[in-house]
Amino acid sequence: MSASNRLTPAELRTLFLFEALDENQLAWLAERGRVERRTGGSAVYTEGEPATCFFVLLSGAVTLSRRLHGDEIEVTRTDRRGVYSGATQAYLGDRVDQVYPNTLRAISDAEFFALPADEFAAAIRGWFPMALHLLEGLFFGSRAADTILGERERLVALGALSAGLTHELNNPAAAAVRATEALRERVAGMRHKLALIADGRLDGTRLRALVELQDAAVKQAAAASPMSALDASDAEDELTDWLDEHEVASPWDVAPVLVSGGVNVPWLASAAEAVGKDHLDSAVRWLAYAIDTELLMGEIDDAVTRVSDLVGAAKQYSQLDRAPHQVVDVHALLDATLTMMRAKIPAGIRVVKEYDRSLPPIPAFGAELNQVWTNLIDNAVDAMDGEGTLTLGTRRDGERLYVEVTDTGSGIPPEVRPRIFEPFFSTKSVGEGTGLGLDISYRIVVNKHHGDIRVDSRPGHTRFRVCLPITPVAEPADSVGPAAPAESAGPAAGE
Repeated sequence: MSASNRLTPAELRTLFLFEALDENQLAWLAERGRVERRTGGSAVYTEGEPATCFFVLLSGAVTLSRRLHGDEIEVTRTDRRGVYSGATQAYLGDRVDQVYPNTLRAISDAEFFALPADEFAAAIRGWFPMALHLLEGLFFGSRAADTILGERERLVALGALSAGLTHELNNPAAAAVRATEALRERVAGMRHKLALIADGRLDGTRLRALVELQDAAVKQAAAASPMSALDASDAEDELTDWLDEHEVASPWDVAPVLVSGGVNVPWLASAAEAVGKDHLDSAVRWLAYAIDTELLMGEIDDAVTRVSDLVGAAKQYSQLDRAPHQVVDVHALLDATLTMMRAKIPAGIRVVKEYDRSLPPIPAFGAELNQVWTNLIDNAVDAMDGEGTLTLGTRRDGERLYVEVTDTGSGIPPEVRPRIFEPFFSTKSVGEGTGLGLDISYRIVVNKHHGDIRVDSRPGHTRFRVCLPITPVAEPADSVGPAAPAESAGPAAGE
């Protein structure tokens, strides 16, 4: 390279972007462009600023990032000589806002060939008129299509999320409604029985004893252990006989409630002594109402807790109330994804968790990882055709964390296995898949998290293994995945 801040035509020809230009064109560029230097850690340009230059990397390493909800997210990094970015849309003129769509930062001392945006636009218009028309049509056509498809994708994703969530919320919500209606009836019955008990025929000592029995019955009901159907039936028969002997009306209606609350014959016998024979019928029904209301309130509490847990899982899945990049527990992400997808997993598929709970939290983009788990689990469920075993496992190997999604489906044919991470490639029937799920998953794992994703498949056993670094990866990488364009420092520069 020449010692001045200019490049010679011969030096420009060594850059793949300019290697096919003729001598006059190279001389024109050499006259108008200049060499600019940046120290490591400094910004070459910043997103949102007026796009004044087109930059080509001559030496050093750079990173390209974009802002999302106030956070700067790295898109790619490279040290390949000749990659370009900057005012790549200058040829469109005032039909689009001429601002930098991203931030280019030098992560080591770097040199660039910088060409003013208006000069770059003039070269494109004058040298490649046919290519200019193609690029304009591609840009505006792609932007319109992306807008329509993006809105559709967001609606589909929102619909799927809403459908799964509402399906899961329906059961506990319906249970809470049913329990509330039953509770209202029990409370009305208690008010009626209270009037009969407190009409003056029960003296103060026995009334106090009845209140104490009620408190004891409520506590016993809350702590009662579940019984098998056979044991519960035997206990109900025993209580029914005792109640019948003591002239309690309709004992078969009261016995199941008392048994579910942990009440047995000795306990009832002590209650009979406390309230007396004349008031036993009303006292037993009063206690049954108290136990039933406690059990119903327990059902309502369980249902509301379930609703709260589902809302928490939805928040964990969407990560809407969290920073894009944070320290996350992969098990919490996996569980949230399973919760959101529960409605889509058929009853014939058994879900097995083989978690290593000793794994530490890792720095990651939680929402993007949930998208990866969703794609992998969805593919696994489809592969099993309604019946099989889905296994989610985690483990550690040194400074790497592994998440494995395994299914017992038909497997991936060897002839298509090398292509499964390609965009738009799908093994599903026409209309059933876009072919983007695994491509997106690859980009998230490899590009954004500097990890890896592999697959091992044979009939009856397919395992996707996602490898993620436990500690942040800071070193620059030459390659950021098979789908990244070699000519560009990022999506805004050449894709």
